Amino acid sequence: MSLIGSIVSKILHPFGGGSAEAAEKAGAPTSAPAGGGSSAPASTATAGGATSAGAASSGGTVDVEAVLNEMASKNPQKLNWRTSIVDLMKLLDLDSSLHARQQLADELHYSGDKNDSASMNIWLHKQVIKKLEENGGKVPADLKD
Repeated sequence: MSLIGSIVSKILHPFGGGSAEAAEKAGAPTSAPAGGGSSAPASTATAGGATSAGAASSGGTVDVEAVLNEMASKNPQKLNWRTSIVDLMKLLDLDSSLHARQQLADELHYSGDKNDSASMNIWLHKQVIKKLEENGGKVPADLKD
């Protein structure tokens, strides 16, 4: 599975509710927001088995902020997923090395200098948030471009 597919899957379908096909689709370029045609309901269960009030709305849209905040509250590290692609990847238990981020940049068709990690990281974070929204995630307004 692609890195972007893994990210989307871990956030929008943390308990296996989404298909691998949907997660792979997240890595494909899209011209319109995706997620409107999915018949799979979003899971509202949390890692502890309880239902999280903010994890999904009644329309089946996953509240990205609620899911990530819940994950962060259970993580012993203080991770700033809201602004850092490295911290977001760490929170999802994914490789956050420069090589992994360069691979993610390739998947998302980054055209800048991949050795300028600061610029690339900012771009990657924005693109990941955009992909989450395109795939049915409810993203906080302050994270959108």
